[in-house]
Amino acid sequence: MSVKKSTLRRTLSVLAPLALAAVAVAVLYGKAGAPGKAPECSAASKAVAAKLAPLAKGEMAALAVAPHPALALSFDAPDGKKATLADFKGRALLVNLWATWCVPCRAEMPALDRLEAKAGGPDFEVVAINVDTARRERAPAFLDEIGVKNLKRYADPSADSFETLRLAGKALGLPTSLLIDKDGCEIGVVAGPANWDAPDAVAAVTALAGG
Repeated sequence: MSVKKSTLRRTLSVLAPLALAAVAVAVLYGKAGAPGKAPECSAASKAVAAKLAPLAKGEMAALAVAPHPALALSFDAPDGKKATLADFKGRALLVNLWATWCVPCRAEMPALDRLEAKAGGPDFEVVAINVDTARRERAPAFLDEIGVKNLKRYADPSADSFETLRLAGKALGLPTSLLIDKDGCEIGVVAGPANWDAPDAVAAVTALAGG
């Protein structure tokens, strides 16, 4: 009987520290895994949003200003390599999702091209992403046909970028445009087409880029 008791004591002396360690890990894991506060944009980004809010009028009346970190979108760069919005950090962006079968998209492409000609540079770029999932040659052929010269040819043949925005409640259809500041904060969304080289739009882009 005494042998059994001494064996049991030795067993417990080994297991007790292990049990305490397991409890400690569980507590730490629980803290790390607990839902925390949603990430927010910086104070500088919120200041940009405050500048843009009163500019949501006229041609920019459809602009919904609500700053928060931009979603992770992936697409093909003109050289065929994968790009993400994070690759553009340090530049303000007008991200436009469009397709050749979308009549309003086709109508606004010349204005986007003119906006890029006016405002594009080290601080700002129009990132127009074609989301045609078939016959990919249609997009560049269309852009060549209408004389687009300033927009780079970004594409997402999987249309995953649009699906990501749709699931987040940001895109009901095409075109959809996002205004993203230099810190990677999504400042606002424009659902539907806009006259992007009109004075209202240029003023919004200038404010977005810090001008």
